[in-house]
Amino acid sequence: MNKGMLRGMATVNYWADDLEAARQWYTELLGVEPYFDRPGPDGRPAYVEFRIGDYQHELGLIDSRYAPGGAARGPAGAVLHWHVDDVKAALDRLLAMGARPHQPITEWGTAGFVTASVVDPFGNVLGIMYNPHYLDVLAGEPAGS
Repeated sequence: MNKGMLRGMATVNYWADDLEAARQWYTELLGVEPYFDRPGPDGRPAYVEFRIGDYQHELGLIDSRYAPGGAARGPAGAVLHWHVDDVKAALDRLLAMGARPHQPITEWGTAGFVTASVVDPFGNVLGIMYNPHYLDVLAGEPAGS
């Protein structure tokens, strides 16, 4: 059985100039403490990681001093959308916590897909989405059934 090259999201990493502030902000947003904390060679915090959601996906926060050369210093690149049950409520909470709007709430056709995204206080794009296929998979049903 070919399971495919990309088997699932394992870890998404966000950069932060102030890792401690990012740790606190995401702890408040997610309602859980990071399960992993790694200092850099100088003893300062370098990386923290949360396990979240139905599949315990990993969200890592990395001190920006470890970003590769040429890395974007603001919103750029791909948008990873996290499934939420209520896009408007999630967007309102993110904005109330200091995130900036990035993409407005958008309904995609008639199948129930709804997206939005924000830029967190540390410059990372955080996508949110209501995705019926995600719920199908979670319920053990074939996607789109």
